[in-house]
Amino acid sequence: MPKSLYYHPFPEDKMNRYERQIILPGFGIEGQVKLRNSSVLVIGAGGLGCPILLYLAAAGVGKIGVVDGDKVALSNLNRQVLFGEKELGKNKAETAARYFQEKYSDIKWEVYPEFITTENAQEMISGYDLIIDGTDNFPTRYLINDACVLLGKPLVFGAIYQHEGQVSVFNLGENVCNYRDLYPKMPSASEIPNCAETGVIGVLPGIIGNLMALEAIKVLSGFGKPLKNKVLFFNSLFSQTYEVEISPNPEAQEAMPASLASFEIMDYELACEGIKQLTWSEAMKKMNHDVAFVDVREPGEMPPLECTGLIKIPFSSLSEQFERLEDSYEVLFFCQSGIRSQNAARQLQEAFPDKKVYSIRGGINALKTN
Repeated sequence: MPKSLYYHPFPEDKMNRYERQIILPGFGIEGQVKLRNSSVLVIGAGGLGCPILLYLAAAGVGKIGVVDGDKVALSNLNRQVLFGEKELGKNKAETAARYFQEKYSDIKWEVYPEFITTENAQEMISGYDLIIDGTDNFPTRYLINDACVLLGKPLVFGAIYQHEGQVSVFNLGENVCNYRDLYPKMPSASEIPNCAETGVIGVLPGIIGNLMALEAIKVLSGFGKPLKNKVLFFNSLFSQTYEVEISPNPEAQEAMPASLASFEIMDYELACEGIKQLTWSEAMKKMNHDVAFVDVREPGEMPPLECTGLIKIPFSSLSEQFERLEDSYEVLFFCQSGIRSQNAARQLQEAFPDKKVYSIRGGINALKTN
């Protein structure tokens, strides 16, 4: 269940705060009232979620939910502009909502300090007019998309990769398209690594996040023309944009779970990556069993990790050292951010189909914030 922060009635004098929006031709008091009466669920309070939350709150959306089970880490601070050094180790959703409650007393905040799953998605999403996906991994994107389609909720989507970003609005109006119409086949997370592996200039998620907030405001207020059935691409190196139109894809419908019951029993991580992921706490529970715990980082990567039974096999030479793992029925891989460990687990699973193989979600970066 969400943690609700304080909610205060909306006083008339607060309208002065929105004066610049209200006097905008075509927006007016009607658009402002629509925002006030709207609710948005922002999934992910990271590089995309921070600017989204900043501008939805400033614009006067009446109810905003924030979903994130992650904690603030030092490496987040170049792009997650709601947080600073004093917030290190704190839950992102709770920290973000508390920051805004101190600024804007007229907004109702719902806080979900956890990750979205097939078990909790329906409860989270059902109570909101619009969903915004600010996550950074494929299993969660497909999970959110499918839940929104099944529940009939419009979805604002955004993603970044190195110097490029994408923005779109799915599941809106007639002849609707969703994320699967754009990418019907679930790719491996290792095919397009996240910014923990490839890097990013912090301003890029800021730009894409602001565009996502703009699309949300257009959908909620009826002002302007949302990116319905279109994808906007932005390249930060050349400051170039272009749009691509999309249409319903028969493959997408075939790949979708047919019902909420089917959705709730689907394992998106396994379907997308072919490998089961564990959190550090789940992994530690297995440490007393006959499990191989394998660090696939290269020599010199920091911080070092030492524990009983730890096996160090650099990812670059993994295939040459499979024999070291032949006698282990269960194998847990980890790396710096969880990308190479997924690759390692997939390779071992292909070589030894009978083994139970796992990747630790988030790698050492996740351990540092636990």
